[in-house]
Amino acid sequence: MCNFAAANLQKMIETLIISTLIIAIGMAFLLVKVLLKKDGRFASQHIHDSLAMKERGIHCVMDQDREMRQESPFAVKER
Repeated sequence: MCNFAAANLQKMIETLIISTLIIAIGMAFLLVKVLLKKDGRFASQHIHDSLAMKERGIHCVMDQDREMRQESPFAVKER
């Protein structure tokens, strides 16, 4: 029984090391991308910053919610 537990522990440690290595490689790739970019930042991923989404008339869900509540005569004024 002790041999089985030691084998399981070794397999778990091996899996943990491999997982940590994969995450570290991913983080290194992200770091390289940040260092090589002109501004050193990623582009905004928010819908309201996307020109293509604006052209299609697609808004952020919070903006859409605010618009729907303002159209209602029973809307609560937020600002």
